Amino acid sequence: MSLSTSITLKLEILSERHEEVSLLLSDPDVVANRERYTTFMKEFAELEPVIAAYGAFKEISNQILDAESLLADEDSEIRELAQADITELNGKIEETERNLRKLLVPKDPNDQLNVFLEIRAGTGGDEAAIFAGDLFRMYGRYAEERQWNIETLSERHGEHGGFKEIIARIEGKEVFSRLKFESGAHRVQRVPETESQGRVHTSACTVAVLPEQEDIEQVDIDSKEIRVDTYRSSGAGGQHVNKTDSAVRVTHLPTGIVVECQDERSQHKNRARAMSLLSAKLLDNAQSEQQAEQAATRRSLVGSGDRSERIRTYNFPERRVTDHRISLVLYRLDEILGGNLDDLIGPLTQEHQADLLAKIGDVP
Repeated sequence: MSLSTSITLKLEILSERHEEVSLLLSDPDVVANRERYTTFMKEFAELEPVIAAYGAFKEISNQILDAESLLADEDSEIRELAQADITELNGKIEETERNLRKLLVPKDPNDQLNVFLEIRAGTGGDEAAIFAGDLFRMYGRYAEERQWNIETLSERHGEHGGFKEIIARIEGKEVFSRLKFESGAHRVQRVPETESQGRVHTSACTVAVLPEQEDIEQVDIDSKEIRVDTYRSSGAGGQHVNKTDSAVRVTHLPTGIVVECQDERSQHKNRARAMSLLSAKLLDNAQSEQQAEQAATRRSLVGSGDRSERIRTYNFPERRVTDHRISLVLYRLDEILGGNLDDLIGPLTQEHQADLLAKIGDVP
């Protein structure tokens, strides 16, 4: 077994860089500069497992070559032992190669970040709002299973249940890495309780998952381009929220983006959270424009993440969930709505990783 030329070239470049960084870490000038030393240490730690796996791959490859050279030996016992070694080594090298490919997948710098989750009812009226409530409970249960914290920032209830819109912040380990493929249009097919003829109706909601940037200075927001309004919260919180204008609405005038936060009792905290959400939205807009340009020349295996793109259908009569990006069909609707999302997220992540790996030229 051998790696493609492009993968091998990539690994050789990384090996040279690993050696270079190793030497830099022993340079007195670098050691004396705390910032440079920390930067190189981080890079070295990221390169180390890749180089170790590549070294193991080359070692096993050489062992296979040695064993193959014995297949022509006159002694039948030696030939038999060599063949047994080759079989065992082939298994080892396949496992090592899989690990190596996984390590080569480019890291998403946002994977470790917390997120803002937005769910909005689309076509379908009351039924769409009820479905938005179903989706919010689904993500809430998934967050609970992973011991993430979830807080509601703003909500507009539907007239017959659910939400016309709900925005929440989810905090925990690797939140964005698990939820980033949830952005898009989610469609539901079921018989509404008000339907007397038993006909199946189709409704939809849009979901947006935005990474919360640790440094909101990544997006330059001119104070002259925003309008901040305060008002009395209409949500839960007791008598206090009705006595003070603690809720905050921020409007970004150039884009027309409006964000609200009424969860905290402190106006200062609500404003800080609203500005963080605005920053995430503006950064997401900029990245979406860039991705749209790239998508014109290259198709993504897991979809563009466009809010208008239908990504998943929840069919109640058949208890079926279909993810249209990878043609995945699961007949476990109740489990999935109950928060068991890993059977959907896992295959999407694998497809995405395969796509990223293909970008460095390893296309079969």
